[in-house]
Amino acid sequence: MRTRLAFALVTSLFFMWGLSYGLLDVLNKHFQESLQVSRASSGLLQAAYFGAYFVMALPAAALMSRRGYKTGILLGLFLFAAGALLFIPATAAARFPFFLFALFVIACGLACLETAANPYVTLLGAPERSEQRLNLSQSFNGLGSFIGPLIGGSLFFEVGRRSGVQATYVAIAAVVALLALAIARTPMPDVREEEERGSPDTVVKPLGAHRHLRLAVAAQFFYVAAQVGVGAFFINYVTEQIPGTSSQNASYLLSVGMLCFLGGRFIGTALMSRIAPAALLTTYALANVGLSLLVVAGFGTASVAALIAIFFFMSIQFPTIFALGVKNLGAHTKRGASYIIMAIVGGAIAPYLMGAIADRAGTATAYLIPAGAFAFVAWFGRYGSRATTGDSGLRLQEGP
Repeated sequence: MRTRLAFALVTSLFFMWGLSYGLLDVLNKHFQESLQVSRASSGLLQAAYFGAYFVMALPAAALMSRRGYKTGILLGLFLFAAGALLFIPATAAARFPFFLFALFVIACGLACLETAANPYVTLLGAPERSEQRLNLSQSFNGLGSFIGPLIGGSLFFEVGRRSGVQATYVAIAAVVALLALAIARTPMPDVREEEERGSPDTVVKPLGAHRHLRLAVAAQFFYVAAQVGVGAFFINYVTEQIPGTSSQNASYLLSVGMLCFLGGRFIGTALMSRIAPAALLTTYALANVGLSLLVVAGFGTASVAALIAIFFFMSIQFPTIFALGVKNLGAHTKRGASYIIMAIVGGAIAPYLMGAIADRAGTATAYLIPAGAFAFVAWFGRYGSRATTGDSGLRLQEGP
């Protein structure tokens, strides 16, 4: 029962950072219009947001190695709420750098949450079902990503609703604070490694010797670069390809994409009971290569439909790469997870590059970057994801 409650609470975290990410892509277009920043400059939102993952992942892993997953989760929630509240002075100042700082603080909190929650979910049950379990939790991340653009589209573009951004983030801070209180008061199972207990019979394979982890870090870098780039300029692409479409209506189409993303997570989770996760990952990534090239071609409505379809096939890629990467790491799980979370920095780089290309050659051409990134993910799924056999030595204990 305690394990199930822990799984439910941790899964709620996936929803919250999905909501935050869903709002980010709408903020991108919102600041282009309200603060008159260029597409390349608006890509700095993603740079600040995903750059925080690179900064915080290792410190979060070090903290959790000493104090456990629960401490990392609570720190993450604190930073998440603090960053959301920083939208109050940022809105008052109406300065783009202030918003960048607020998003950086939020993302520092999310880096702690993801460094803790992703491996924690993979360890809360049978190892052979870790990919399926993580995809289930990540499905609620997809739900948050679907709701985010709906909220942003309703509040960020309405005339006379300039306080909509501030009110949204204050409400998020309140919800996060309540969630932190619930987790602080709930006993959580503590996953411990035998090696940390000093077992004399366990031989620990060096972390650097796990080839599948190294390749998973690279695959996650390219995947997140693709995912963030696809979403960051979605609204720009739709308004260019379908003349007369407003930014608000394009943000609602973004929610349709997120709905496909959500559906893909649940469908992918079900398919993993019949299809090997690595094989499914390869298939989905190859589908996205083809769809991205159709987006680059710029066939108007048909290419917009392809762009929306990309979200469906992105759905399982992050959690599947993650679960394949931390497999058989044993006592190295927290540190290995932190390296994969650090790879999220790919999302900080791609939007700026895509924005620069879009400013010079058009938004459609910029989608060559996601096409190349998905190709690497397909290679990882087919050739680089096989974990070597090792002594994981994991056990589940009840903890405070």
